[in-house]
Amino acid sequence: MARNPQNSTDGDAGYELNADSVSGSKGRPTPTRKEKEEARKRPLVSNDRAEARRRARAAAQIERDKARVGMASGVERYLPLRDRGVQKKYVRDYVDARTSIGEFLIPLMFLVILLSLFPQIELQFASTALILFFFLAAIIDAVIMGLLLRRRMRLKFGETKVENGIRWYAGVRAFQLRLMRIPKPQVKRGQYPA
Repeated sequence: MARNPQNSTDGDAGYELNADSVSGSKGRPTPTRKEKEEARKRPLVSNDRAEARRRARAAAQIERDKARVGMASGVERYLPLRDRGVQKKYVRDYVDARTSIGEFLIPLMFLVILLSLFPQIELQFASTALILFFFLAAIIDAVIMGLLLRRRMRLKFGETKVENGIRWYAGVRAFQLRLMRIPKPQVKRGQYPA
């Protein structure tokens, strides 16, 4: 059954009139459809594509430079997930404060490669024995450092609060040349964290 609008009252309809619809004028003319469509139109691609590309590249390069500098200086926001956190910073400072045997392994390998160019068999045998001995000493040094570091971290952070993989993280950092470590060392040699 259809309702007759003349017989209905405001109470029957179940709605109230909005104050805006009752007031007479909105103060400006209603825009036409053409005007609305023109206002919505924006080019998806700039008319000057080369300039837009240059601006986008420059902005991206600035962001990359900020991230690179932030990561090198140890700003938490720019660090990768594996380097974030108070414990990882403590490990980095501890490793950077000590002189590890492993950080001299790469320069020694270059020396061994140069010595292997000479035809004397005794020299090649000595250089191979030297690199093996040095590698074994670096591994022993890293294991001892990991044990000492784990003990220090248990005292500082508590038994259950120490993350897994801390010794591995410290060992990997200890085998890198000090100049090539990222984030860069924040402490001097001998300046152990408290």
